Amino acid sequence: MLRYVLSLLVSLALYGQTPPQQWGENVTGVTTKFHPTKKEIALTFDACGGSARSSQYDEALIEFLTANRIPATLFINARWIDANPDIFMQLARNPLFEIANHGTAHKPLSVEGKSVYGIHGTASSDEVIAEIQGNNQKIEKLTGKRPLFFRAGTAYYDEQAVAVAHSLGMEIGGFSVLGDAGATFSAPRVAQQLTSAKSGDIVLLHMNHPEGGTRDGVIEGVKALLQEGYSFVKLSDVKKSLIKVP
Repeated sequence: MLRYVLSLLVSLALYGQTPPQQWGENVTGVTTKFHPTKKEIALTFDACGGSARSSQYDEALIEFLTANRIPATLFINARWIDANPDIFMQLARNPLFEIANHGTAHKPLSVEGKSVYGIHGTASSDEVIAEIQGNNQKIEKLTGKRPLFFRAGTAYYDEQAVAVAHSLGMEIGGFSVLGDAGATFSAPRVAQQLTSAKSGDIVLLHMNHPEGGTRDGVIEGVKALLQEGYSFVKLSDVKKSLIKVP
Protein backbone atom coordinates (compact mmCIF):
# COMPACT_ATOMS: atom_id res chain seq x y z
CA MET A 1 0.00 0.00 0.00
CA LEU A 2 2.83 2.40 0.85
CA ARG A 3 4.40 1.81 -2.56
CA TYR A 4 1.04 2.49 -4.21
CA VAL A 5 0.64 5.80 -2.34
CA LEU A 6 4.19 6.90 -3.10
CA SER A 7 3.77 6.01 -6.77
CA LEU A 8 0.54 7.98 -6.91
CA LEU A 9 2.26 11.06 -5.47
CA VAL A 10 5.18 10.73 -7.88
CA SER A 11 2.83 10.22 -10.81
CA LEU A 12 0.70 13.21 -9.96
CA ALA A 13 3.87 15.27 -9.79
CA LEU A 14 4.98 13.99 -13.19
CA TYR A 15 1.68 14.93 -14.80
CA GLY A 16 0.61 18.49 -14.34
CA GLN A 17 3.95 20.05 -15.19
CA THR A 18 3.41 19.88 -18.94
CA PRO A 19 0.64 18.32 -21.03
CA PRO A 20 1.62 15.16 -22.92
CA GLN A 21 3.07 15.79 -26.36
CA GLN A 22 3.00 12.24 -27.77
CA TRP A 23 0.27 9.72 -28.49
CA GLY A 24 0.77 6.37 -30.17
CA GLU A 25 2.37 2.94 -30.00
CA ASN A 26 5.97 4.14 -30.01
CA VAL A 27 6.25 7.02 -27.57
CA THR A 28 9.17 7.87 -25.30
CA GLY A 29 9.94 5.08 -22.85
CA VAL A 30 8.21 2.21 -24.68
CA THR A 31 10.34 -0.90 -25.22
CA THR A 32 10.38 -1.93 -28.87
CA LYS A 33 13.40 -4.22 -29.33
CA PHE A 34 16.32 -5.77 -27.48
CA HIS A 35 20.04 -6.22 -28.12
CA PRO A 36 20.41 -9.89 -29.09
CA THR A 37 23.41 -12.06 -28.31
CA LYS A 38 22.53 -14.46 -31.13
CA LYS A 39 19.70 -15.10 -33.60
CA GLU A 40 16.79 -14.68 -31.21
CA ILE A 41 13.31 -13.17 -31.27
CA ALA A 42 10.77 -12.45 -28.52
CA LEU A 43 7.24 -13.70 -29.11
CA THR A 44 4.48 -11.97 -27.13
CA PHE A 45 0.80 -12.95 -27.08
CA ASP A 46 -2.10 -10.81 -25.86
CA ALA A 47 -5.30 -12.14 -24.26
CA CYS A 48 -7.77 -9.26 -24.08
CA GLY A 49 -11.08 -10.44 -22.62
CA GLY A 50 -14.17 -8.32 -22.08
CA SER A 51 -16.55 -10.23 -24.36
CA ALA A 52 -17.22 -13.87 -25.17
CA ARG A 53 -15.28 -13.55 -28.42
CA SER A 54 -12.31 -11.78 -26.84
CA SER A 55 -12.23 -14.22 -23.91
CA GLN A 56 -11.57 -17.26 -26.08
CA TYR A 57 -8.46 -19.42 -25.75
CA ASP A 58 -6.40 -20.81 -28.61
CA GLU A 59 -5.46 -24.07 -26.92
CA ALA A 60 -3.90 -25.56 -30.04
CA LEU A 61 -1.57 -22.55 -30.38
CA ILE A 62 -0.33 -22.94 -26.81
CA GLU A 63 0.02 -26.70 -27.30
CA PHE A 64 2.23 -26.07 -30.34
CA LEU A 65 4.45 -23.69 -28.37
CA THR A 66 4.67 -26.14 -25.49
CA ALA A 67 5.39 -29.17 -27.66
CA ASN A 68 8.18 -27.32 -29.46
CA ARG A 69 9.60 -25.71 -26.30
CA ILE A 70 8.98 -22.18 -27.60
CA PRO A 71 9.05 -19.62 -24.75
CA ALA A 72 6.82 -16.58 -24.89
CA THR A 73 5.56 -13.63 -22.85
CA LEU A 74 1.78 -13.67 -22.33
CA PHE A 75 0.12 -10.28 -21.80
CA ILE A 76 -3.15 -11.18 -20.08
CA ASN A 77 -6.02 -8.85 -19.21
CA ALA A 78 -7.88 -9.11 -15.89
CA ARG A 79 -11.17 -9.83 -17.66
CA TRP A 80 -9.64 -12.75 -19.55
CA ILE A 81 -8.34 -14.17 -16.27
CA ASP A 82 -11.82 -13.92 -14.77
CA ALA A 83 -13.28 -15.78 -17.76
CA ASN A 84 -10.57 -18.46 -17.80
CA PRO A 85 -9.31 -18.96 -14.23
CA ASP A 86 -8.21 -22.58 -14.58
CA ILE A 87 -6.50 -22.03 -17.92
CA PHE A 88 -4.75 -18.97 -16.52
CA MET A 89 -3.27 -20.98 -13.68
CA GLN A 90 -2.12 -23.68 -16.11
CA LEU A 91 -0.33 -21.05 -18.16
CA ALA A 92 1.18 -19.43 -15.06
CA ARG A 93 2.61 -22.78 -13.95
CA ASN A 94 4.21 -23.49 -17.34
CA PRO A 95 7.90 -22.45 -17.12
CA LEU A 96 7.98 -21.74 -20.85
CA PHE A 97 5.75 -18.73 -20.34
CA GLU A 98 5.86 -15.57 -18.28
CA ILE A 99 2.71 -13.73 -17.32
CA ALA A 100 2.65 -10.02 -18.12
CA ASN A 101 -0.02 -7.38 -17.46
CA HIS A 102 -2.43 -6.40 -20.25
CA GLY A 103 -4.45 -4.06 -18.08
CA THR A 104 -7.48 -4.24 -15.85
CA ALA A 105 -10.10 -2.92 -18.30
CA HIS A 106 -8.03 -3.03 -21.53
CA LYS A 107 -7.81 0.75 -21.86
CA PRO A 108 -5.31 2.83 -23.84
CA LEU A 109 -2.96 4.49 -21.38
CA SER A 110 -3.49 8.26 -21.28
CA VAL A 111 -3.45 10.92 -18.58
CA GLU A 112 -6.12 12.97 -20.35
CA GLY A 113 -8.67 10.49 -21.67
CA LYS A 114 -7.53 10.15 -25.27
CA SER A 115 -9.22 7.50 -27.40
CA VAL A 116 -8.15 5.17 -30.19
CA TYR A 117 -10.16 2.67 -32.25
CA GLY A 118 -13.24 3.99 -30.47
CA ILE A 119 -11.91 2.92 -27.05
CA HIS A 120 -11.64 5.59 -24.36
CA GLY A 121 -8.36 5.68 -22.51
CA THR A 122 -7.60 6.36 -18.90
CA ALA A 123 -8.24 10.01 -18.05
CA SER A 124 -5.77 10.84 -15.27
CA SER A 125 -2.65 9.63 -13.49
CA ASP A 126 -4.70 7.88 -10.83
CA GLU A 127 -6.69 6.07 -13.54
CA VAL A 128 -3.42 5.01 -15.16
CA ILE A 129 -2.30 3.59 -11.83
CA ALA A 130 -5.62 1.79 -11.32
CA GLU A 131 -5.47 0.27 -14.82
CA ILE A 132 -2.00 -1.12 -14.09
CA GLN A 133 -2.23 -1.96 -10.40
CA GLY A 134 -5.65 -3.62 -10.50
CA ASN A 135 -4.35 -6.43 -12.69
CA ASN A 136 -0.92 -6.46 -11.07
CA GLN A 137 -2.58 -7.24 -7.76
CA LYS A 138 -4.84 -9.89 -9.31
CA ILE A 139 -1.92 -11.67 -10.98
CA GLU A 140 0.30 -11.47 -7.91
CA LYS A 141 -2.46 -12.81 -5.68
CA LEU A 142 -3.03 -15.78 -7.99
CA THR A 143 0.57 -16.59 -8.88
CA GLY A 144 2.70 -15.11 -6.12
CA LYS A 145 4.62 -13.14 -8.73
CA ARG A 146 4.26 -9.49 -9.66
CA PRO A 147 4.43 -8.90 -13.42
CA LEU A 148 7.48 -7.12 -14.79
CA PHE A 149 5.90 -5.90 -18.02
CA PHE A 150 2.76 -3.99 -18.96
CA ARG A 151 1.07 -3.51 -22.33
CA ALA A 152 -1.97 -1.26 -22.58
CA GLY A 153 -5.15 -2.19 -24.36
CA THR A 154 -4.60 -1.16 -28.02
CA ALA A 155 -0.88 -0.67 -27.15
CA TYR A 156 -1.41 3.11 -27.23
CA TYR A 157 0.16 5.53 -24.74
CA ASP A 158 1.12 9.09 -24.09
CA GLU A 159 4.58 9.68 -22.67
CA GLN A 160 3.21 10.96 -19.36
CA ALA A 161 1.31 7.71 -18.82
CA VAL A 162 4.46 5.76 -19.64
CA ALA A 163 6.31 7.79 -16.99
CA VAL A 164 3.58 6.87 -14.50
CA ALA A 165 4.01 3.19 -15.37
CA HIS A 166 7.76 3.48 -14.86
CA SER A 167 7.16 5.04 -11.45
CA LEU A 168 5.35 1.80 -10.57
CA GLY A 169 8.40 -0.21 -11.62
CA MET A 170 6.82 -1.48 -14.85
CA GLU A 171 8.48 -1.86 -18.23
CA ILE A 172 6.20 -1.09 -21.19
CA GLY A 173 6.09 -4.05 -23.55
CA GLY A 174 5.96 -2.56 -27.00
CA PHE A 175 6.80 -4.32 -30.24
CA SER A 176 8.72 -4.00 -33.48
CA VAL A 177 6.77 -6.52 -35.58
CA LEU A 178 2.96 -6.41 -35.82
CA GLY A 179 2.31 -10.12 -36.03
CA ASP A 180 -1.44 -10.40 -36.51
CA ALA A 181 -3.02 -6.91 -36.18
CA GLY A 182 -5.45 -7.84 -33.44
CA ALA A 183 -5.86 -11.35 -34.87
CA THR A 184 -7.22 -9.94 -38.14
CA PHE A 185 -4.41 -11.10 -40.45
CA SER A 186 -4.77 -14.27 -42.48
CA ALA A 187 -2.48 -17.20 -41.69
CA PRO A 188 -0.19 -16.49 -44.68
CA ARG A 189 0.10 -12.84 -43.63
CA VAL A 190 0.94 -13.83 -40.03
CA ALA A 191 3.60 -16.23 -41.30
CA GLN A 192 4.98 -13.48 -43.55
CA GLN A 193 5.16 -11.05 -40.65
CA LEU A 194 6.95 -13.59 -38.48
CA THR A 195 9.51 -14.55 -41.09
CA SER A 196 10.26 -10.86 -41.66
CA ALA A 197 11.44 -10.59 -38.04
CA LYS A 198 15.14 -10.17 -37.31
CA SER A 199 17.29 -10.74 -34.25
CA GLY A 200 16.18 -8.47 -31.42
CA ASP A 201 12.63 -8.01 -32.67
CA ILE A 202 9.59 -8.24 -30.39
CA VAL A 203 6.52 -9.70 -32.13
CA LEU A 204 2.96 -8.84 -31.09
CA LEU A 205 0.39 -11.63 -31.53
CA HIS A 206 -2.82 -12.87 -29.87
CA MET A 207 -3.77 -16.08 -28.09
CA ASN A 208 -7.49 -15.37 -27.67
CA HIS A 209 -8.82 -15.75 -31.21
CA PRO A 210 -8.70 -19.42 -32.30
CA GLU A 211 -11.09 -18.58 -35.14
CA GLY A 212 -8.48 -16.37 -36.81
CA GLY A 213 -5.33 -17.03 -38.79
CA THR A 214 -2.87 -16.47 -35.95
CA ARG A 215 -2.33 -20.09 -34.92
CA ASP A 216 -1.63 -21.50 -38.38
CA GLY A 217 0.50 -18.49 -39.26
CA VAL A 218 2.54 -18.83 -36.06
CA ILE A 219 3.09 -22.54 -36.66
CA GLU A 220 4.31 -21.91 -40.20
CA GLY A 221 6.39 -18.89 -39.27
CA VAL A 222 8.02 -20.39 -36.18
CA LYS A 223 8.97 -23.56 -38.06
CA ALA A 224 10.60 -21.47 -40.78
CA LEU A 225 12.50 -19.36 -38.23
CA LEU A 226 13.72 -22.48 -36.42
CA GLN A 227 15.06 -23.80 -39.71
CA GLU A 228 16.93 -20.51 -40.15
CA GLY A 229 18.61 -21.01 -36.78
CA TYR A 230 16.54 -18.62 -34.68
CA SER A 231 15.66 -19.24 -31.05
CA PHE A 232 13.04 -17.52 -28.91
CA VAL A 233 13.14 -15.68 -25.59
CA LYS A 234 10.83 -14.28 -22.95
CA LEU A 235 11.11 -10.55 -22.33
CA SER A 236 12.46 -11.18 -18.84
CA ASP A 237 15.33 -13.16 -20.40
CA VAL A 238 16.52 -10.01 -22.16
CA LYS A 239 15.36 -7.38 -19.66
CA LYS A 240 18.84 -5.87 -19.28
CA SER A 241 19.20 -5.40 -23.04
CA LEU A 242 15.84 -3.86 -23.86
CA ILE A 243 15.78 -0.90 -26.25
CA LYS A 244 13.36 1.94 -25.49
CA VAL A 245 12.08 4.78 -27.64
CA PRO A 246 14.17 7.85 -26.66
